[in-house]
Amino acid sequence: MSSFHKIIVFVGYISLFHSAFSAAQHRSYLRITSQEFTTLPLDIVVQAVASLFAVMWGVLNIAGNLREIPAAAELNTLTWETQYNMPSFAIFNHRGKAVNQSKYVPSSGKAELENTEL
Repeated sequence: MSSFHKIIVFVGYISLFHSAFSAAQHRSYLRITSQEFTTLPLDIVVQAVASLFAVMWGVLNIAGNLREIPAAAELNTLTWETQYNMPSFAIFNHRGKAVNQSKYVPSSGKAELENTEL
């Protein structure tokens, strides 16, 4: 069924291009005949609108099911433990080491740090 929708999109684009070309041809015809432009002929407008709707319909069917806009709708299926589990944001090399060095200094260097005066 997807190939049918792709054909509809392709035909819609061709038709939309044809209506744009017809509008340009109509404008050049009016310039040549020294007539004033008021509106496009009805057949060009109908062709442009119909091909626009055909392209939109085909693209919507090719794209698949639409998802809801609010992010909470997808997160309702997750449990509380997995909802805030973002390991890509975990940073282990930060300035927390400088704030509390007693946790990060080996035991041999710990005595040296306690004996130094600031």
